[in-house]
Amino acid sequence: MVTQSNHGEPDMKERVRIKRIYDPTEATDGRRVLVDRLWPRGVSRERAAIDEWMKELAPSPELRQWFCHQPERFEVFALQYAQELDTNANALSLAELLAERSHTEPVTLLYAAKDPEHNHAIVLRTWLINYIKHK
Repeated sequence: MVTQSNHGEPDMKERVRIKRIYDPTEATDGRRVLVDRLWPRGVSRERAAIDEWMKELAPSPELRQWFCHQPERFEVFALQYAQELDTNANALSLAELLAERSHTEPVTLLYAAKDPEHNHAIVLRTWLINYIKHK
């Protein structure tokens, strides 16, 4: 069930989703966008079933390596990653493209990290929803 906003539009949290690339593909995924800088191990392009690979939306290699998927670093990582997104011209233009697409179909951001609570896709989704709302 898709929830509605106060203006009768589907809620942005329903339109912009996140999912591990290793999870099964579903018809409700809509546009599937890989947002990792590196291709996920053990996943063929056919199995990934992605519509786009937007590696420019991933954290910088330096930030990704510093974070190293350590939950205790997540809060600082999230702030630094959001700052990277705010100042990255490629990220802003890709966010604009995703914002347009999210009005016609769901957009599912795909990531490979094992931790579903401490990964860059969570930060990216929040940043993207805020970007769309403030357009």
